[in-house]
Amino acid sequence: MKANLSNLMNLVSEYERNLNILDSKLRKHIFTTTVEELDGRKNIIQDYREEFKSEFIEYNELFEKIQIAKQAIAQKNNEFKLSNGDTIADALIKISLLRKKMYLVENFLNEKGTKRRVTEVNNSYFEAKETNFDAHAMKEVYDKIQSEIQHLEFEISKLNSKEFEVLI
Repeated sequence: MKANLSNLMNLVSEYERNLNILDSKLRKHIFTTTVEELDGRKNIIQDYREEFKSEFIEYNELFEKIQIAKQAIAQKNNEFKLSNGDTIADALIKISLLRKKMYLVENFLNEKGTKRRVTEVNNSYFEAKETNFDAHAMKEVYDKIQSEIQHLEFEISKLNSKEFEVLI
């Protein structure tokens, strides 16, 4: 089938939702309930053998489709290259690390200096706390990181729409 990475990731999400539904059904159908009389006769109250068998087959087929799709995604993430030569996988790692750095810088920018008056018995003074960085320069660092993330995400988005053949 012809697909692109975006479609394939959506398909994997759908398959995984269906797999979770099947997982729940299988858990409900794992047992057959019988009543055993004292004389040895057995009466089946709930028999889920056929349901379990067919659901388990469906589960395994769906599991294999997910595995194939995820392997195709991983392969293409390591094959498709951005304009700077990085693969999608490399860029995703870079984005993750840049986001951590961006959140740290954002936390720095939210910090403000303080000044408070301290009064003791014989003495009064101000205790001041000032940030150890230039807020304007730190904002530029933040903006640069944000811009780099947006650029990488845009290039990944373009590559995600590139079609290829996958056998699911």
